[in-house]
Amino acid sequence: MTETSTVRRARKTPAERREEIALAAREIALADGLDAVTLRAVAARVGVAPGLVAHHADGMDALVAEAFGAVVAEELRAVRAAMGVTDAATTRLGILLDTVFGEEPNEVTLVWVQGWALGTRNEELAVRVRAEMDSWQRALAAEIDRGRERGEFGGAVDADAIAWHLLAIIDGLGAQGLVRWRADPSRTDLTRRALAALLGVTPDALRP
Repeated sequence: MTETSTVRRARKTPAERREEIALAAREIALADGLDAVTLRAVAARVGVAPGLVAHHADGMDALVAEAFGAVVAEELRAVRAAMGVTDAATTRLGILLDTVFGEEPNEVTLVWVQGWALGTRNEELAVRVRAEMDSWQRALAAEIDRGRERGEFGGAVDADAIAWHLLAIIDGLGAQGLVRWRADPSRTDLTRRALAALLGVTPDALRP
């Protein structure tokens, strides 16, 4: 007689299961867009029944909001890391522009655009979208303040106002790039010229 044994699968803790579900939602958002984060899609990626996802998640609105926040916050961390190679504010801002635009619109742009749209029906998402926009604006304003303190800009500048202006340009051109964009002039160069005028510097000063 052959003896057989079975290894009992370790049961994940509620915290582990919630993290697994949150990670799956983030991966879906990046791969297919925020509107693809559904109960069935998350369950399929995790490999569990939809009911288990519903049990551990605090509702799909909250899960979508969490996925959005995690994706865009990571983008900001990556941009800050890229800028960390220098102290010069003008160069740091140039690196920022090259990083957020890149060669092609990235997956995070679609997450932002869908965050604004879906946030009109999902208040939890809307709250997170506003919070992340504020984080970006504060980060941009801090870089502009850095340049002002170092005397890199042509005159008195309103860091908060310019930061919002720059964020609007980045968001608008990024959204347009999802469906159509010409190679010349580039989105980066357009933004560099506009920002240079606001800061009182030459566009070349904002090149990495």
